[in-house]
Formats: sequence, C-alpha cells, structure tokens
Amino acid sequence: MAERMSSDEVQAAWAALVQDLRTGVLLTLRNGRPFGSHVPYVFGEDWTRAYLHLSRLALHTQHLLADPRLSLFLSEPDRPEKNPLALKRMNLQGAAAVLPPEAPHYATVKARYLARFPQSATMFSFGDFNLWELTLTDAHLVLGFGQAYLSTAAAPREWTHQKPEQKPDQQPGTTP
Repeated sequence: MAERMSSDEVQAAWAALVQDLRTGVLLTLRNGRPFGSHVPYVFGEDWTRAYLHLSRLALHTQHLLADPRLSLFLSEPDRPEKNPLALKRMNLQGAAAVLPPEAPHYATVKARYLARFPQSATMFSFGDFNLWELTLTDAHLVLGFGQAYLSTAAAPREWTHQKPEQKPDQQPGTTP
C-alpha cells in the first residue's frame, strides 16, 4: 500500500488532475434514481465551486430544477496500459443553482468558461442556456490504490486519508 500523502501533496495532485480534464459526468436525480450526463466544467478557486453552462432543454437541467442535489464525477482517461481500478478520479457532492448575470462574479466565471471552451461563445447568446454554480460540500479523491482522500467544504485544502472500514465483527489488529 502506498504511503499517505500530505494535504499539500494531495492538493497538488488534485490540481494536476483537473488541469487536464475538461469534462466530467454530472449525476442528477431522475425519478429518485441517478442520471448521468457528460458536461464541460470550470472550477472556482478550489473544488467547492464548479460552473456549468447548461440548456434548459436538457434532461439534466430539468432534473436540477426539480431537485438541485447532484454529484460531479471526474476521471482520468482509461488507456490499455493502465489498470482501470487505479485511475485517478474524484467524486464531488453538492447542489446547483442558476448563476444570474447580475451576480458579482458572473463576468469572471463567463470569461474563464469561454477561455477554456471558446466554442461555447455562440451558446451564451441562446435564451435557453444559463451558467450554473455548483456548491460542492464533500469530495472523495482517489489517486491510486491505497490513496483515497476525503475533504469537506469547511476545510477544502485539508485532505484526510481514507482508511478501509473495519468490519463490525472484526477485532482491532486482527485479519478477517
């Protein structure tokens, strides 16, 4: 098992992972069940804020309007030489709301989004598209085998190494 990383090392690994990833899977609730959609995103200052540009016509947007709870899942690409179970990945949970154009940070978010996705410029003129702000509260980051970390929005740069859960009938210090 790999050695536990410091919060600074985990934060640097998170930054490296999301620098190259431009899309993720947005999980919304449809009739009480998870529904996944492929979406481009940009982050705010840290993982606690992410921004999407969504059409009201899309099913995932309709789901968010009915129930704003969501998960955003990011993963490095799989390749034949990689072990798919050891891919770096992140699962974020939170809620979404439309970011109104009059919000103080709307122009900054729009500029960052267009810098990353210039092909989206035309869609900003479409009446059915809005920027959405994801307020993310919990993070689960996997950097490989034995390298799973948890964080919360209360301290987003502090990462806790996730240890395997002990089975209820197992005594501490014994093997199953």
